[in-house]
Amino acid sequence: MRTLAFDGRMGASGDMVCAALVAAGAEPSVLEPVEEILDVRYRVGTTEKNGIAATTVDVLLDSEDRNQNEHGHDHSHDSHDHSHEEHSHEHSHGDHAHGDHDHTHGDHSHDGHTHAEGAGPSRSYAEVVELVESMGLPAGVEADAKAVFEVLGRAEAAVHGTDLDETHFHEVGADDAIADVVGAALLLADLDVERVVTTPVATGGGEVGMSHGVYPIPAPAVVEVAERASWALRGGPVEAELLTPTGAAILAHFADGVEQLPTLDVDGSGYGAGDTDFPEHPNVLRALVGDGQGSLVPDEIRVLETTLDDVTPELLGGLHERLKGAGARDVSVFPTTMKKSRPGHLVQVIVKPEDVERVARALAVETGTLGVRETGARHRWIAERAFETAEIEIDGTTHEVTVKIASDTEGSVYDVSAEYDDAAAVAAETGLPIREIMRRAENVVRD
Repeated sequence: MRTLAFDGRMGASGDMVCAALVAAGAEPSVLEPVEEILDVRYRVGTTEKNGIAATTVDVLLDSEDRNQNEHGHDHSHDSHDHSHEEHSHEHSHGDHAHGDHDHTHGDHSHDGHTHAEGAGPSRSYAEVVELVESMGLPAGVEADAKAVFEVLGRAEAAVHGTDLDETHFHEVGADDAIADVVGAALLLADLDVERVVTTPVATGGGEVGMSHGVYPIPAPAVVEVAERASWALRGGPVEAELLTPTGAAILAHFADGVEQLPTLDVDGSGYGAGDTDFPEHPNVLRALVGDGQGSLVPDEIRVLETTLDDVTPELLGGLHERLKGAGARDVSVFPTTMKKSRPGHLVQVIVKPEDVERVARALAVETGTLGVRETGARHRWIAERAFETAEIEIDGTTHEVTVKIASDTEGSVYDVSAEYDDAAAVAAETGLPIREIMRRAENVVRD
């Protein structure tokens, strides 16, 4: 499976993601749709971080005299002292490794080039979506870009206690931040990978000053984004802000979390440069592209549970179907011992995040429990699932049995299971044992 792997040990920002993708082999010319709609252009260059050659992607105001090639490529400059990733809150002056965060001087010039930091109007979530839709992007790229902004919008709404439709972006609604998000979607599509993964993503440490006050790193919006992601956060390794909301949102939408880099037959790699230079840590986001082994798929879940000591067996027996009707994905009941050595049962329910409240209420109403707790589990690893209809012939009559096929992301099948209810119905009709019907149906699919 064609896989892109990010090494998140120095965090990420939008411009770092774009730069890492270009370094790994994506073609910068695919960024043209953004330049045609927004008054910006991309400049691709190189720099050095602690002895590592890294790629930079700057978003510049289009009104500037280019003196560069058609797509803004400029490989002549050797330093990259300013990052242009926009944070989704207004920040006061401070040391930010991956982004200029609406410092009070507004648009500014470095190295004779006018950067698009904060250029254009600040926009609402709906206005950003409308702008993305106006770019004429390929359908998949447009959907990905809008999904990233939805992640950002929901994070902002959660932080400020508003609805998604009422969310108003500050920096992440500006032209350069939109260029980062849409640019990342375009570059990823150009790489044509089937899967994106990232190792745990570093946040840095210390504090960050915002218009609302001083907050510990990671910033509130980053925490909200990470809660919706399948990858993990880790602090450090330096006292600076390493993970911005835009970088986090891009990774949250595209990347599955892995504990370590997967096994890859690497055919492309590169480094996207961050802003600040650190004495011992090269401030870069590494990307590797190659053929990888299949794995299970991460699935965001919540786990609800309660303990019962006064519920009849009949009620417990029907609890599975009633809770699944409310949205539960799986229900398990375990015998347990409660206080004063009373026998009881532990009911554990797996649900999707959007179904938590409804299933929790159903669990309380059905059992009479006075409390339902949510455990710490946030993700599970599940198989890719497909269903086939197996036709088996018995005494001249053809019968159909649904068979479930489990595989990894590479398509390698590791389990074939006939559906019990279908097999039971055929067994009742033919007089054969259920397990014989299941065996025959499974063999049809395997063959």
